[in-house]
This record gives sequence, structure tokens and C-alpha cells, in this order.
Amino acid sequence: MSRKNGIMSEHLKEEIAKELGVYDIVKSDGWGSVSSRNCGNMVKKAIEIANRNSG
Repeated sequence: MSRKNGIMSEHLKEEIAKELGVYDIVKSDGWGSVSSRNCGNMVKKAIEIANRNSG
């Protein structure tokens, strides 16, 4: 997983948001408008990606 100043790079967050269908919300209203449920789904997806890349 790509790391920068946060846990996930901005690029990775955007890719996951696109995959989960919430990127339009991010583009129009910012990350603060993404629901807690969708944020949780993004974290799960990031963990899946990290596990895939580490093994």
C-alpha cells in the first residue's frame, strides 16, 4: 500500500472510492460527506489490498 503523510495516499483513497461508487460524493462534497458505513468499507478494502500486496 502506498504511504505518504497519512495512512493511505490520496490516490489510493480515490481509487477505492471509485471502486465502491462513492467518488462522486467525494468530488462534489469532500471526504467529510462520505458516510461512516462507506468509510468502513473503504478501510476494509484498503486492508484487503495491503494483505494482497504483502503476501
